[in-house]
Amino acid sequence: MAEGKNVKIGTSLSQEDAGRLIKVLKANMTAFTWHARDMPGVDPDFMCHRLAIDPGAKPVIQKRRKFGEEKRKAIVKETNKLLMAGHVREIQYPTWLANVVMVRKSSGKWRMCTDFTDLNKACPKDSYPLPNINFLIDGASGYELLSFMDAYSGYNQIRMHPADEDKTAFIADQANYCYKVMPFGLKNAGATYQSLMDKVLVNQLGRNVEAYVDDMVVKSMSLDRHLYDLQELFETIGKYQLKLNPEKCSFGVQAGKFLGFLLTHHGIEANPEKCSAIINMRSPTTVKEVQQLVGRMASLSRFLSKATDKALPLFQCLRKNDHFIWTTECEEAFLELKKSLTSPPILTKPRPSIPLLVYISASNQDVSAVLVQEQEGSQVLVYFVSRVLQGAEARYQKIEKLALAILVTARKLRHYFQSYEVLVQTDHPIRQVLQKPDLAGRMMKWSVELSEYSIKYEPRGAIKAQALADFVMELTSPAGEDSVGETQWILSVDGASNLGGSGAGIVLEGPGGVLLEQSLRFEFRANNNQAEYEALLAGMALAKEMGAMSLSARSDSQLITGQVAGTFQAKDPQLAKYLEKVKLLSENFREFTLNHVPRE
Repeated sequence: MAEGKNVKIGTSLSQEDAGRLIKVLKANMTAFTWHARDMPGVDPDFMCHRLAIDPGAKPVIQKRRKFGEEKRKAIVKETNKLLMAGHVREIQYPTWLANVVMVRKSSGKWRMCTDFTDLNKACPKDSYPLPNINFLIDGASGYELLSFMDAYSGYNQIRMHPADEDKTAFIADQANYCYKVMPFGLKNAGATYQSLMDKVLVNQLGRNVEAYVDDMVVKSMSLDRHLYDLQELFETIGKYQLKLNPEKCSFGVQAGKFLGFLLTHHGIEANPEKCSAIINMRSPTTVKEVQQLVGRMASLSRFLSKATDKALPLFQCLRKNDHFIWTTECEEAFLELKKSLTSPPILTKPRPSIPLLVYISASNQDVSAVLVQEQEGSQVLVYFVSRVLQGAEARYQKIEKLALAILVTARKLRHYFQSYEVLVQTDHPIRQVLQKPDLAGRMMKWSVELSEYSIKYEPRGAIKAQALADFVMELTSPAGEDSVGETQWILSVDGASNLGGSGAGIVLEGPGGVLLEQSLRFEFRANNNQAEYEALLAGMALAKEMGAMSLSARSDSQLITGQVAGTFQAKDPQLAKYLEKVKLLSENFREFTLNHVPRE
């Protein structure tokens, strides 16, 4: 590169490959800029930023704030930079006026921002869709070569609409100025920039480029392809006069950070800096420090098996209304979290046309799930999901909590559920329950919501991923506990008939807190004995559908229980037919008993 003008390239490249890459970069020097004054900016006829201020909003002129000498000098310096770059102009008689805010960078230098709080309140949110970060991360992972690029003061490369410039006015040391370019801090600036990138890179996004606002990554499977892809990008952004920041770009690397994740050719890894921030953190001594810890955890939750379960003592610490207490449980959870982050799993983007497997877990406090996929005979991790149970959810039956885990996962990872066949691995009768939503009212809504996806349920098979061990422990039945089908199910039935009609009530209890209730109203006349038989047959059919192999039924009809046991004869022809149906249906169970329970 030219003297004093350098960019970073991958150190793993051979000397020959590095030379080829440098040749492409030198041929495209005009794609970079080292000074803001050298940015021509995007043609305003193609894209500019407009403010959609509520017509009823009253302009606000903020009261001037006082600054110390160090900050005052920094304000003068930064304002002069903006003037030299042609990004601001002096303004008189502004209707909107904001103060500046000085923020110290990690380098020790000052960054000047503008407090657009009042102006932003007067502007409605732009609903332009930003890309799904998970989708972008998956799209950029698993490639042999990557190049990461960042626009030079990206927002400032888009001009403000002339009619809106004066509304961005701010107070400097000696005068008031307004922006001629889109400044950082405006409410919908990110949406405008994403719209620009979507238009500029319309023919490359998803194919060889991923972009989120002003962050871009070019992805390729070989050097030859990568050089071609880079050249295509340079030519594209050149047409629109977009400039890159050479200090924030790296070319031809095998790994790099993108949107808070570490992308490699192996897959998606947790950002080491984010892991270290928690590992090196001391035990919190204030609520604010716990909040900081929980916030750091949130950005790593995709890599944490049962994250909410691990962090539950921390959440409970935040809920307490009295003075702060860091309990032994909090310290144990904190240490366990640190241990988990010393070697977080590597996640893999799922391959097309291969089903996703979902393992689910539910406790008294939270629900969790993990997405995996079979690749080359082994299971690779795709995503961990977890959520704390809220309010009445903690009182749900076990079967409902497991169904909720599926719902939470589908909502969180909608793009996966829409694009893949999903196989839920469970030994619980969730499919049967969701297909009979009338049995549990709250599940009706869940069943409808999940019906848009291609979800199938199958018994949990062998686990082929070592990294799933921690998660699967939650799913493993206690020692000696039988499988769902082998465990005895209990059926309570009650039929009734009166002048108003006839009907029946059914309660089926199974393992893991399964409790199904159903009320039936017959559209035909039936006496009490016939109603009892109808209730018994309906309950047995339901138990069969749930996969029960051992069924203990209870009825308060001494006649019916006696006829089934053989102690009473079924002399009535109609009851004899019912008895025959019961015997036929009982053959579907390995064990079946019907006991008389006196009416209370």
